[in-house]
Amino acid sequence: RVQVVESGGGLVQAGGSLRLSCTASGLPFDDYSMGWFRQAPGKQREGVSCTSRSGRGTIYADSVKGRFTSAKDNAKKTLYLEMNSLKPEDTAMYYCAAGAIWGYCSTSWTSLQGDYWGQGTQVTVSS
Repeated sequence: RVQVVESGGGLVQAGGSLRLSCTASGLPFDDYSMGWFRQAPGKQREGVSCTSRSGRGTIYADSVKGRFTSAKDNAKKTLYLEMNSLKPEDTAMYYCAAGAIWGYCSTSWTSLQGDYWGQGTQVTVSS
């Protein structure tokens, strides 16, 4: 069965860095685009980044451009999110999702959809 598992969250001071990982098993990882999402308490879920099947293309939300970098390693079946210059407003539960549809990043990801989801990892940024 398919399993998607996020890790790497934690508590960090503003200006600090964290690296999240998302591993997926039970699916042909290189046939899936992968997205990062986050949801803060009392707020709607939002898309953070989306990486193409090959890992060669990534799009980012305006709020994280220049600070976050996503990378997809098909050999390790792992998606990463390097987060730098963290701000208190980055505090949220972070989720990754896998999308099989062609053009996932320009369609389903923008609608906050995914075929398979992880349980999330908490990121807390203190001021």
